[in-house]
Formats: sequence, C-alpha cells, structure tokens
Amino acid sequence: MKELDRKRILVTGGAGFLGSHLCERLVEAGHDVLCVDNFFTGTRENVAHLLGRSNFELMRHDVTFPLYVEVDEIYNLACPASPIHYQYDPVRTTKTSVHGAINMLGLAKRVRAKIFQASTSEVYGDARVHPQKEDYWGHVNPIGPRSCYDEGKRCAETLFVDYRRQYGMEVRIARIFNTYGPRMHPADGRVVSNFMVQALSGEPLTVYGDGSQTRSLCYVDDLIDAFIRLMNAPDGTCDPVNLGNPHEITMLELAEHIKEATGSDSEIVFRPLPIDDPWHRQPDIGKARALLGWAPSTSLGEGLRATAEHFRERLASRPAAQCTQGMQGSHNAGAARG
Repeated sequence: MKELDRKRILVTGGAGFLGSHLCERLVEAGHDVLCVDNFFTGTRENVAHLLGRSNFELMRHDVTFPLYVEVDEIYNLACPASPIHYQYDPVRTTKTSVHGAINMLGLAKRVRAKIFQASTSEVYGDARVHPQKEDYWGHVNPIGPRSCYDEGKRCAETLFVDYRRQYGMEVRIARIFNTYGPRMHPADGRVVSNFMVQALSGEPLTVYGDGSQTRSLCYVDDLIDAFIRLMNAPDGTCDPVNLGNPHEITMLELAEHIKEATGSDSEIVFRPLPIDDPWHRQPDIGKARALLGWAPSTSLGEGLRATAEHFRERLASRPAAQCTQGMQGSHNAGAARG
C-alpha cells in the first residue's frame, strides 16, 4: 500500500463478531487500526491473532464516554446486537447507541474524519412491506422489550443525518440484516448460534412457531466487503443503505441445512413464538448494487460449513455448558441479526 493511501482507522466494537472481521480486513489491507471495545460482548480472543501486528492497537474503552484520538475514518459498530445481550441492560443499550453516536460524531467532527454507522434492519420493526427498501419508514413498537436496541439505532441514524445536514460531514449508514459466520458468540441467542450449538451437542434443534417465519442470512465476509465499499463510496453517499442477503429461508429449512452442515442427527422440536418477533426480514439491496456494485457471493452451504467448523473448534475448547449458558429463554426467529 502506498503511504498516501494508508489511513488510521478507528473501529468501535472492534473485538465483537463483525468488528473483529473488519479489523482483520483493514489490517491486512495495510491500514493502521485502532480497535476500541468495552468487552461487554466482544472478546480479546476475537482479535488475539492481530495483537502482534505493528499496525493494530487494542484499547479498552466505552463509547458512552468521549474518546480523544487522531483518525481518518471511524467505523462505529459498538452496541450489543443480540436480544439476550441487549435486553440484559436495556438502558445501557440505548445509551450505547445514542451517547456512542454523539461521542463518535463529535470526534469525527473535530478531526474531520469520515464516519460509518452500523445500523440495523430492526429499524423497520415488524415490517408490513416485503422486501424492505430504505425509504420504508417501518412498523415499530417504541416501548416493547426489543425497543432499547431498535429505537437506539433509529435515534443514531437521526443524529448521523443531522450532523450531515448541519455540519456537512461525510457520514455512512449501513442497515445490516441477519449475518452469520465464525466468531459469533455461541450463547448469543441468534438462530445460527443456537442451531449450531444444539446440533453439535446432539441436542434437539428448537424452532419457534411453526418454522415458516423467514430470515435472509448474509455471510460475514460478504458483509465486511460491503462495509468497506460503502465507506469508500463517493462523497455524498450519506443516506442509509441496506446490506444483507436478499434470498429468504424459513427457520425450518435453516434447521435442516445446519443439520446437514454439522452432520448432526438431532431432532427438531417446536416451541411457542415470542412476542414482538418479526415474521419476515428480507432486504431490497437495489441501492447497494447500484451504488457499491455489491451483492453477497457466499452460498449458504459454504458459509454454514465454515461456521460449523468454528463452532466445532470452540465447543472442543470449552465445556458445552459455557456455550449453551444463556440460550435458555432466547428465541431463534428474530435473533439472527448483525
């Protein structure tokens, strides 16, 4: 990489599932990466392989407090993203989204950095339009058990757009749909995590409802490619962009695919569907195709096999009880988010 092209890049939530993959990609590209995390859901283990690199730095910090560093770009990924984690302390979750956005936008304004916000498909709520385009305002419950996450992300989007309008800043907003892959936390309550742990432990795979509810699943490598393309898009690309896989799969079909990927003969059992769980979640990625030239390329089978290998290694390195702790009471239909 030419010295002029080399950037100092801050990644908040950098020790998490998505953040660790992003840090890895940026380090490999030759950039200087500052990874910031409070380790609420992120782990040092996720970035341990980067610690010896001269262009990687790890800092413990909570984005609800200001940060004073010099950087060229900021990827703001900090926020627990699965129900079992964000519902544990809903006030803290909202603060992380809102105060975190304010602090990172303030930093970007001071140092004139371009800034990226990891938003979510949850801003669409229990959508009445299918698939969802970026101009759909959503069908939401502002006081439900999931609202700390959903509304915090909606508020963060508002802040990003208003900083753009008021100060002329270069902002990027990615609405992330369900994502899976290596380094997912095994006890985060997401559908792929739950099914993987159950299948590899020889336990029944728990499907909520009748299994006909759908999600679209994007492999993590494809999503990280989209992040970088969006950040590097021409100036003025400041409106939200959906990032995800446009192909739907039912939860029952997913359970069967995971049994195949893991070689498991576990049975499938059905449980009642929890409240406020969206029935469909599917992105319209027309804007991402047009602006970024991007669409996911990893097949579900390929992605699930790579994910199964990661879970197999992780389960072998620690007691199964540690990996299943926290799954009780979690549900699969709506928990497979980014």
